[in-house]
Amino acid sequence: MKSIAISGSPRENVGKRDAKELRYQGMIPAVLYGGATQTHFAVSAADLKQVVYTPDVQFVDLDINGTTAQAIIKDMQFHPLTDEILHVDFLQLDENKPVTIEIPIRLTGTSPGVKMGGKLVQKLRKLRVKALPGNHLDNIEVSIEGLEVGKSVRVRDISVPNLTITNTPEDTILSITTSRALRQAEQEAAKGK
Repeated sequence: MKSIAISGSPRENVGKRDAKELRYQGMIPAVLYGGATQTHFAVSAADLKQVVYTPDVQFVDLDINGTTAQAIIKDMQFHPLTDEILHVDFLQLDENKPVTIEIPIRLTGTSPGVKMGGKLVQKLRKLRVKALPGNHLDNIEVSIEGLEVGKSVRVRDISVPNLTITNTPEDTILSITTSRALRQAEQEAAKGK
């Protein structure tokens, strides 16, 4: 899985006034959990954009005043009106502890049902996956090769080695439905008989 390096500076004071001052300077208050102690620090808003505003899942190599840690973004708070990032929580990764993250789904192949005029309806764009940090993938490929109209792919149909998918097995990932044009063509063909 891809990694992005971000550097941060430790925070001396923790509180609303200090956080507001940091945001005014273009910095975002952040916390690193999961290690021996919690670390409060600040990162540049510009550095965070490359991790936050992307559909990809990425590990973050944090450098806080010379101390390095590999982490993932666990939670973020946004301003309700401006959608600016207010606070970020990072979770420190341990190579021996499994971590749960959402990984994007990438569709591969061509469906004969879509070629015949069916409509591809994708209900899930990401899957919740639990695995050791070294086993996580950039995306999970789902093949739509051979899917006819009326067929679907469910979570239980997907298996990836070294990963445990934690979504409900009955959840539908995608289905090929009858489009309005195909339905009209079938009705007109039935009337013409």
